[in-house]
Amino acid sequence: MRYFVAVAEELHFTRAAQRLYISGPALSQQIIALERDLGVELFVRDRRGVALTDAGRSLLADARSILAMADNARARLVNAAAANSPLRLGYVSWLPDDINAILGSSTPLRIDEWILPSHAQVDRVAEGTLDLAVARVGLDVAQERQLTAHLLRAESLSAVGPSTTSTKSVAAQRVTVLLDADESAWSSWNRFAEAFSDDTGAKIARIDDGGIAGEAFYSHVRRIGGAVLATPKRHAAVCPPSLGQRPVAEPVPLWTWSLLHRADDDRVSVRDAVTALLSIASIRDWCKPPERPWWVPLDDPHRGALELAR
Repeated sequence: MRYFVAVAEELHFTRAAQRLYISGPALSQQIIALERDLGVELFVRDRRGVALTDAGRSLLADARSILAMADNARARLVNAAAANSPLRLGYVSWLPDDINAILGSSTPLRIDEWILPSHAQVDRVAEGTLDLAVARVGLDVAQERQLTAHLLRAESLSAVGPSTTSTKSVAAQRVTVLLDADESAWSSWNRFAEAFSDDTGAKIARIDDGGIAGEAFYSHVRRIGGAVLATPKRHAAVCPPSLGQRPVAEPVPLWTWSLLHRADDDRVSVRDAVTALLSIASIRDWCKPPERPWWVPLDDPHRGALELAR
């Protein structure tokens, strides 16, 4: 039903798939399965676009009502369970190693085992299946999803290139950024990398194999033969001896990790967790930007905080 409503509102399968963070073919198959189950066509598809049939228009109001009831029921159950449960925290690739010690025994914590992309963790906090998350978020998305984003860490990104080249810093305009075709996995990185290229003149290389990280990333670096911006995503793949890291300068790209929670979540446990983590972030200088000129996207919610922290 949620898939049907997205297509009915967008009247465009590609836009609906992007909104749902699934692939276009997967969405199309789900709609076909729904039409088969109901025994009616819900959409007219032709070269001009997508339109609702009479049956589709009839179903749309009921589908919205069903989804609203389901969302309300889930919210009540989540709120009831959350009152006496450990805080559920999700992350993407970075988390303080001693986070349980930071929070202490008075704030029970359950670190979620699903390590998902930033946009997925943002959605989970907004819908209530996570209480907190450490992820990257844009200001407009945080406001739209009614989330509070606290700056927890500003991570300087480096580049990887052939080890035969200099280990000195490389200017941003001489760096290549990778953009992956799989938006469901890499949309946060793609937005960051595109903005970095637009603002600095860095080159773009488009890929479709998930090689933003891991062994495939190093293969792309060898193929390109120059400095390629590395993501903040940690992975087990070891950098081969033929390649090496180089700092990026003029400016230094900063990836900001936000500590996210719902704006209306006023539980004492959430407030205590946020206070403890931000206090440690201040003590350990996680939020302090480098002395050299640095860069964050225009949609970064922490630009002002970074300016003040200089």
